[in-house]
Amino acid sequence: MKFALLVGDGMADYPLEELGGRTPLEAAGTPNMDRLAREGIVGLVRTIPPGTAPGSDIANLNLLGYDVAQYYSGRAPLEAASRNLELAPGDVAFRCNLVTVEDGVMLDYSAGHITSEEASELIAAIDDRIGTPSLKFHPGVSYRHLLIVHGEIAAESDRNLMCTPPHDIVGRPIAGYLPVGQNETAIRKLMSDSVGVLSEHSVNRKRLQSGKKPANMIWLWGQGKRPSMPSFSDLYGLNGAVISAVDLIRGLGKYAGLEVVEVPGVTGYFDTNYAGKAGYGLEALKRRDFLFVHVEAPDEAGHVGDVAEKIRAIENFDKMVVGPIADGISHSVPHRVMVLPDHLTPIRVRTHVGDPVPFLVWGTGILPGGAATSGAATSGATCFSEASARKSGLLVENGYELLPRYLMG
Repeated sequence: MKFALLVGDGMADYPLEELGGRTPLEAAGTPNMDRLAREGIVGLVRTIPPGTAPGSDIANLNLLGYDVAQYYSGRAPLEAASRNLELAPGDVAFRCNLVTVEDGVMLDYSAGHITSEEASELIAAIDDRIGTPSLKFHPGVSYRHLLIVHGEIAAESDRNLMCTPPHDIVGRPIAGYLPVGQNETAIRKLMSDSVGVLSEHSVNRKRLQSGKKPANMIWLWGQGKRPSMPSFSDLYGLNGAVISAVDLIRGLGKYAGLEVVEVPGVTGYFDTNYAGKAGYGLEALKRRDFLFVHVEAPDEAGHVGDVAEKIRAIENFDKMVVGPIADGISHSVPHRVMVLPDHLTPIRVRTHVGDPVPFLVWGTGILPGGAATSGAATSGATCFSEASARKSGLLVENGYELLPRYLMG
């Protein structure tokens, strides 16, 4: 049996007046997901446990079948693993976004989606000016970077420090969202000290001259220590592969023991190589039992409140990822495919929310509109949408139970 988990990050949403009361998922043309929904099972799953922050880290850990209450230790350590940065016992990793702040307001959580080349110069300058042997800044992709903290500072900067994701506060004064708790003074100082370094840098002067947003501050968040978790193979007896442009997902795959497949042209943005993800994914399935493909574009559209771009991203995901993988996997061996978002990123709120998300399961042993071999009858669906999932009456409360129960059950 071959298994594929296909995630359109932040794809689910709320009904929008400008779409005639439809969600972007309902407004998008998604013939492939609709067909799989008609021929399979649809339902809802709670990927964000009550009382936890609605982050992609928690949601995707759940989707891979790991109980976050047992295995979650923070987002940044997963990204560090993606970049082959080894965390020693006691080290703490922080996400380090390059952001645009204007008149004390968070203008852009991504500094205008700054290029990796520009960002690398800026992070190098930050590390040179305010880094120390205990504070090491590491460049990443576009606006996403890392700070690794060693020694005494790390001991004071773990889970007792509350940090806010910058994409949650776009358009708001940052003063009310600075880090709070143990060691807040030192972390806030790093953020404020970065302003002087970045404001005078030639990269930002050139960006301003070109009418682009400057990366004029670092924003630290998502901190945590190295997680301790079993491999995916140990949990489920399957070897697997992961495809994503996002360090978080790649790092999660590394800790799970999945092969991280490199695909040319993947960006984590609207211009990503959708078709390449499908093609490389099908090749990976020739040597692996399980494939996890993650597409970030719908989430990015949700964060900037762009309805048309979100619809386009969903349609590209359906046409160039879901369709080719479903068609390709079905020509060889027994198979199952699961498609879903990891969380909602509604256009109206421009950040993640913790509502249950729709899912579909299709393939060998799945009865159309009926039951999987593991049981659980559902009403038939005519399309894949938030409404059709609610209508099914099926709700999986514990997100980590979804994959073993339906994809592999």
